[in-house]
Amino acid sequence: MDMPSALVLVARAIGAALVMGIGSVAPALGEGNAVCKALEGIARQPEASSELRTTMILGCAITESTGIYSLIIALLLLFVFRG
Repeated sequence: MDMPSALVLVARAIGAALVMGIGSVAPALGEGNAVCKALEGIARQPEASSELRTTMILGCAITESTGIYSLIIALLLLFVFRG
């Protein structure tokens, strides 16, 4: 393995690690915030718990899609793109 291809391999690995690191922290913070606010709303108005729970689960699913997108990009960097 020559030096340029080794450098590309290292750059791809670092890029994939950064994508997964940044791409997984943001959805985790967003989902934690959504669950926190939903629990506060349920504590204030228990009769609205079913609506709040449904909206929270839908929001968490949409937020988690950004983490899945970052996983796909990391896998593409590691296994598909050759330099």
